[in-house]
Amino acid sequence: MRAWFACTGAELLARDAADIVGRLASAQQARGFSGSTDQQAAWEDQVAVLRTALAAHDSAGWTIALEYDLLRLERRIDAVLLTDRAILCLEFKLNDRSPSALREAEDYALDLRDFHAGSRAHPIVPMLVAGNAPSAEPAPSLLLDAVWPAMVCARGELAARIAWVQSRAAPKPLDGPAWLDAPYRPVPQIVEAATMLYARHGVAEIAQAGADRPSLTRTSDAIMRHINAVRAAGERVVIFVTGVPGAGKTLCGLNTVFGVARNDGAAFLTGNAPLVAVLRTALARDAQARSRLPRAEAERRVKTALQNVHRFLEDGALADDRVPDTSVIVFDEAQRAWDAAKAVLGTRNKPSRLTMSEPAHALQIMARRPGWCAIVALIGEGQEINTGEAGLSEWARVVAAQGWRAVAAPRALPVAPWLAHDAALDLTVPVRSLRSEATAAWVDAVLNDRVTEAAAITPPPFFITRSLDAMRAALRRFARGERRAGLLRSSGAKRLRAEGLAAEVAADDVPDWFLLRWPDVRASDALESAATEYACQGLELDVAGLAWGGDFIRGPGGWHARRFIGTAWQRDAKEAHFVRNTYRVLLTRARAETIIWVPPGDAADATRPPAQMDAIADYLRRCGVRDIPAAAPMPEPALLL
Repeated sequence: MRAWFACTGAELLARDAADIVGRLASAQQARGFSGSTDQQAAWEDQVAVLRTALAAHDSAGWTIALEYDLLRLERRIDAVLLTDRAILCLEFKLNDRSPSALREAEDYALDLRDFHAGSRAHPIVPMLVAGNAPSAEPAPSLLLDAVWPAMVCARGELAARIAWVQSRAAPKPLDGPAWLDAPYRPVPQIVEAATMLYARHGVAEIAQAGADRPSLTRTSDAIMRHINAVRAAGERVVIFVTGVPGAGKTLCGLNTVFGVARNDGAAFLTGNAPLVAVLRTALARDAQARSRLPRAEAERRVKTALQNVHRFLEDGALADDRVPDTSVIVFDEAQRAWDAAKAVLGTRNKPSRLTMSEPAHALQIMARRPGWCAIVALIGEGQEINTGEAGLSEWARVVAAQGWRAVAAPRALPVAPWLAHDAALDLTVPVRSLRSEATAAWVDAVLNDRVTEAAAITPPPFFITRSLDAMRAALRRFARGERRAGLLRSSGAKRLRAEGLAAEVAADDVPDWFLLRWPDVRASDALESAATEYACQGLELDVAGLAWGGDFIRGPGGWHARRFIGTAWQRDAKEAHFVRNTYRVLLTRARAETIIWVPPGDAADATRPPAQMDAIADYLRRCGVRDIPAAAPMPEPALLL
């Protein structure tokens, strides 16, 4: 049970208050937390307030759960009250009635809605109980879903607020014991997951994604099983983990590095520089706060676990006798590893030291380890966004050439003497989207001109607008609680500048964009700058605003890719595959809603003809994208059940 203490309303009123507080203190100690007199006094006050409120109602059959753990947030709800009509999330504060305190209470309610199986069919009411000054009675408000807007009440008003909720919610009895035992399986954002895994050496519950969806447990267990097998046999293996966008490949990789393989000095390698920067910054800050480590030491430890794959390979190629420090590496976005031509060429800013493809170097470097070793290669489908990306075929070639073994899902690679098949290594169900499991399938249909198929899919959480101001307003409305919103755009959408969206997130600013919060103007939810596919791939937003550019438009036969050169657009059929995948990445970044802004264009500007933008908007609507809901009064909560 996730609650530190739970009972019925009758038990709460009959049991000695000191006994309840003592049980909470024992649970706190059993979980390794230190107690304090302030905490004990807070519990005494909460129990007294709850007893007074429940005594005013026929509450004997209700259920109260105190200190309910929320893994994703690494926090606890002070109290969850299950009446015969609603779930009340109660956050107690001394006197704090600030907007941030209200957002905290609302975020707890949203977490229950999204990840607790027993909460899905009931209205959830976040309530901030703070101070003794009277508060205004709540008024009917806009409701987007089963989570009501957060409300404030004084300690002495709790009974009246409960009565207000009861009068507006339809009777819908809650089974208290069943609710307490219902699965709670959070799917944290990548940053949240990395922080928890790094601090706690693996969190098994993270692998069980979604309160009632197929979980990641099967794939995580399969990775562990194959690593243990090669460890026992003294062999070398590449474990290919494939999956659709948002299916949890990075979660599996992080769980491997920080969990089952941590004692082997495992490292997470990625060529995604923004992902490295964001995760390193987040983990170092958290390590400082938890362990009071000096900043330099916290950053050093994090760098060992999270490395840039290009630097890892170049360092290994330069010192050809260097033995890696780790027996396990997780190669993120392995389908994007450079082929030989790109690897040897390097970049404009840095000449290369490589002589082969990156997959070939990875196997050669890891083979220097005496005994066993494993490479976990995470393969994303349809996410190649650059030329020179080798793909799965190059991995297959070098595995065979260098005498390694490999294991993959049957659909990933054909039968070969060096290959074993394991269907558990294929992640086919997206878990990023909290609203629809069909998001990845819908995006694929939209981007490949299968309009009938897209329209037949249950409406996904995508909305459209032609107004930049309307998009920003809707993002703020949808980003409830502590949920994060942000703007996205293609790097090739050069003429968005003329539409009023000029700023791109610079590489050095990506950690601040993903980690800071409004009102800091550097934060994503300031909605002032937009992240491109390079800045956001591998990372997530709760609510995304996608600005559609002129680099991917409708024309005869479907979609057409273009590149802006000088003062005009040039057709770029050669890059069509990569531009299509750019929009695939951008359309699959949100965990909840995505709002697509298709600019209106300008008839006086030959680079922004309105007809082209109109054609995109019309096509998206035919695929099932809905207009942003009007800001009109919603039905009373009881009618939403």
